[in-house]
Amino acid sequence: MSSSERMSSPPPPKQYGVTKPISMAGPTEADIQRNRELEKFLVEAGLYESKEEDEKREQVLGRIRQIAKDWVKQLTRLRGYSDQMVEDANALIFTFGSYRLGVHGPGADIDALCVGPSYVSREEDFFFILHNILAEMEEVTELQPVLDAHVPVMKFKFDGLSIDLLYASISRLVVREDLDISDMSVLYDVDEPAGRSLNGCRVADQILKLVPNVEHFCTTLRCLKFWAKRRGVYSNVTGFLGGVNWALLVARVCQLYPNAVPSMLVSRFFRVYTMWRWPNPVMLCTIEEAELGFSVWDPRKNRRDKTHHMPIITPAYPCMNSSYNVSTSTLRVMVDQFQYGNTICEEVELNKAQWSALFEPYLFFESYRNYLQVDIVAANADDLLAWKGWVESRLRQLTLMIERDTYGKLQCHPYPHEYVDTSKPCAHCAFFMGLQRKPGEVVQEGQQFDIRGSVEEFKLSINMYMFWKPGMEICVSHIRRKQIPPYVFPEGYKRTRHPRLASQQRSSENGNEYQTGSGLKRKKDPESVDQDGPEKRQSISPQKQDSLSPEHLAPSSVRSGTGSNVEPVIPDKRVLNQEIAEGGDVSNSSVITSVTSEVGSCEDVGNESVAGSSEGNNGSVEGSNNPVSSQSDCCDADSQSLLENRHLDGNGAFQDRVHEELEPNAGLGSVLQSTSGIDSETVVQKPVMRLSLTSTA
Repeated sequence: MSSSERMSSPPPPKQYGVTKPISMAGPTEADIQRNRELEKFLVEAGLYESKEEDEKREQVLGRIRQIAKDWVKQLTRLRGYSDQMVEDANALIFTFGSYRLGVHGPGADIDALCVGPSYVSREEDFFFILHNILAEMEEVTELQPVLDAHVPVMKFKFDGLSIDLLYASISRLVVREDLDISDMSVLYDVDEPAGRSLNGCRVADQILKLVPNVEHFCTTLRCLKFWAKRRGVYSNVTGFLGGVNWALLVARVCQLYPNAVPSMLVSRFFRVYTMWRWPNPVMLCTIEEAELGFSVWDPRKNRRDKTHHMPIITPAYPCMNSSYNVSTSTLRVMVDQFQYGNTICEEVELNKAQWSALFEPYLFFESYRNYLQVDIVAANADDLLAWKGWVESRLRQLTLMIERDTYGKLQCHPYPHEYVDTSKPCAHCAFFMGLQRKPGEVVQEGQQFDIRGSVEEFKLSINMYMFWKPGMEICVSHIRRKQIPPYVFPEGYKRTRHPRLASQQRSSENGNEYQTGSGLKRKKDPESVDQDGPEKRQSISPQKQDSLSPEHLAPSSVRSGTGSNVEPVIPDKRVLNQEIAEGGDVSNSSVITSVTSEVGSCEDVGNESVAGSSEGNNGSVEGSNNPVSSQSDCCDADSQSLLENRHLDGNGAFQDRVHEELEPNAGLGSVLQSTSGIDSETVVQKPVMRLSLTSTA
């Protein structure tokens, strides 16, 4: 080849991420038209903030910056530093999350980080002195410090705008205005909470550097965050995904399709993650090592990393799994939702559906037969705010405990929304969890799941709240679908069955039989929930009450606030074994007793009914989306690119298989398998298993 020919050769396409792109194709005319329709839908949905609201955010941030500077100068003066030090004393405010990425909408909170000098501490100065300064300001409301969180945070509203403020003390006497937070030197000699706090801003900066087109990335992320909220899978605290997780997933798809427009990226997002073989990690770049003492995600070295179900790795040192909260149950829910999104996007591309179909809200209260209801009460609204935050941060533990104690056979779907009964005079809110048997699980007659121990262990952990006050109570109830309180529905009453859900239920019921406790087989009849009409919810305590007060929510011996007797009060022996037939109804009581597949009488007996009609033996629940089948031909990342960079060795740590639809060198993830043979699906085990299996045979 001549020199002129070499000079005229086009340069190879730039590679974003750890693998080559799946496709370099740009949009067609049809794609451009669908993109216009999608952007129009997002605008009409009110996802963009007005200019006035954006200016208010800037003003609030300016106020907080000045408050932080004055606070540090005050501490510097009180501690006897020189006048020059007082003059130079400074604190900086950085933003991260949706605001930093440019995808925030009206009413969204601002994630901010305060960086201060080495002599200003987090525990005493930030959470005590600055907290008191903010508490005395008229503009500040709903001030809530969360010291024991994985990333300590102070939550409050400033002039009506929600703020999540973190703090990091760096090893410098003076924090200069030109501080580069992306520089690794800011991590020298900082503790792990400070490192995690700094990581939020560092990760946001790296994401924007690693995507091919920032504008396309932002539009796609804005769209998918809205979708995740509508489908009930947007919540890091309850075991789903939060803002940074969704940003990383979208950024990876942008790397795989660098020339795609947002409408294409949304469709490819669901296509990619429907096929993804979890726990393959999602990574935007190779894992960076450094000698600063921070733990980096590596399942070959760190035992805990092997238990992660949905690793989504942050791109800035120290590289960590941002989705460690995901459990087997919540992963199952998200995979179902990815499949739903993929199906709708395929219909949109075939002009069989509009974009609005993708954002239909998930009908959570029509998707399960059985639920756990977690009622939270406090003496006043301020106490409820703190108490609710503590309980919500621990709800994920209840899911893990039930998974552990039932060997994963009983799955929980925590719904990341709180509900308030405005007719009640007390400060109250409630959370709900859907219950179902693991799909495909073999059903044995009389099999019983005793989750009393799981619930009591959860309540004991809740009772460890160091700021507990009288009146802070929690009650966990087991209810069936027709006992769901009407205040959870927007119109105050149950809606009619969604056509998609109804058709799914009909197709799953055809030809199936169930066996009752009497041993007689009958043809299954679909539950006529809609014919029941609005039904008054039965009492969640053994006695009737007109108001939901702390005394009425649970007997004194089961209220977590007492801290004494935690044995459940059983008002009647008939509720000892509440029954959850295979997708069937269960009884309601003030405390959890057991969840069983043993089918009992179909009669309601007061408030301790033992209704139960089995709905087949395939573990399906009426109205729920069908689980995704095994994706054995799913795409994996090009492991060689990691091996060559020596970030992960080739000692049997990877397996690679590429889906036939994609280019051979454009895999999607890397399977990290431990050479010690520990299953990555295993959750942290505890010695006591509270699984009770009984038989009526």
